[in-house]
Amino acid sequence: MNLDPRIALNALSNALEEHLSAAVNRRGEDDPSVETAFYNISDAFEAYEDALFASTGEVTPLDLYDEDSDDGDDILEDDDDLEEDVEED
Repeated sequence: MNLDPRIALNALSNALEEHLSAAVNRRGEDDPSVETAFYNISDAFEAYEDALFASTGEVTPLDLYDEDSDDGDDILEDDDDLEEDVEED
C-alpha cells in the first residue's frame, strides 16, 4: 500500500514544526525531545521521498545527513587541501 505523497508531505511539515518547537523550548544541551524531533524529521522525510517516488517517479534534490557516514571526513580533507593550496600561493 502506497502512502499519498500529500499526506507524507503534511507529516514532514508537522515534523519540522515539532522540531522547531522542541529546539525553541530546549531544556538543556541534551534535551531528548530535540533528538526525538530530529529523528522524526528523518523518518518523515524518507516516507515522503518514498511516497513521492512511488506515486510520480520523482525524487527531491535533498539528502539526509548520516551521522555515521565518513563523507564528512572527505569534506574536511578537501578543506585542508584547499587551505594548503591557499598557503602555497
